[in-house]
Amino acid sequence: METEIKISDVLAKGYTETSLKTTDENAACCDTTCCTAAAEPVAAIASSDELKALVKEKYSQIAEQSKTQNETSCCGSGCCSTIDASIMSEDYSQLSGYVADADLGLGCGLPTEYAQIKEGHTVIDLGSGAGNDCFVARSVVGTTGKVIGIDMTETMIAKARQNAEKLGFNNVEFRLGDIENMPVSDNVANVVVSNCVMNLVPDKAKAFAETFRVLKPGGHFSISDIVLEGELPQGLQKAAEMYAGCVSGAIQKSEYLKTIAETGFEDIRVQKEKRITLPDDILRNYVSGEEMAAFKNGTVGIFSITVYAEKPGNGMGVQSSVCC
Repeated sequence: METEIKISDVLAKGYTETSLKTTDENAACCDTTCCTAAAEPVAAIASSDELKALVKEKYSQIAEQSKTQNETSCCGSGCCSTIDASIMSEDYSQLSGYVADADLGLGCGLPTEYAQIKEGHTVIDLGSGAGNDCFVARSVVGTTGKVIGIDMTETMIAKARQNAEKLGFNNVEFRLGDIENMPVSDNVANVVVSNCVMNLVPDKAKAFAETFRVLKPGGHFSISDIVLEGELPQGLQKAAEMYAGCVSGAIQKSEYLKTIAETGFEDIRVQKEKRITLPDDILRNYVSGEEMAAFKNGTVGIFSITVYAEKPGNGMGVQSSVCC
């Protein structure tokens, strides 16, 4: 796999073109410095459009690789570490509707497992990738429901559509679009799901506002994401970014839940929470022994959470003027 761009570092100070290249030569590296930046900075990349371009490029590359390649590449989850699989993603293989070709080893939870999807529901998946959560949702909504996947990466959309065609699903569709401006009508979905995507969106308030808009009154979401608790040492942030690009846009857990509440959602619940464990042999290269102990034994750290929340209303008699 090609090396991962450390987005927040780029935003903070900028790097030379060399540091942003993702070549096979760099990918072969298994040294802890394999993803470090070149010393000579250039102008900082600060706009949301530039950030989205970096994310889009990264996930376009991921779409062209297998789950195994994504999990074992340098600056991914397996290279240089003592863990066996991705430090964030969870096992989908036991879920009904699982499609191996759609599983790229991404994500940080199992939002569809907690989504309370029912037969006949309309479900929207934000950042749908190759269709992993969409096909799990399809197994529940059945032939009378509908599943819409939204992704901003053309390569991912193409791969997801190919998977849907192979499966013969005519009620699962994938739309190219931005989560901050979804190509979906108002009051369409019973359920919205998303797996480790909101943290990559520059304007999270707008993304949650769009989620609110597309949900029917009484509808709900189940979203897995990465959040922070406490102020991480700078060195620890660098180590986390080397192994998990999703940390780049993560915010404090309290701020994340506050944003959801301020959008208008109710009955907000953290359904699952898991500390993200980084290997000691990597951590000691970036933090002191005292900082490592505080991170491992204290409340400061990186967490995967799966959050549930509802849009107020009972949904009775509310329909979109234009279907979907």
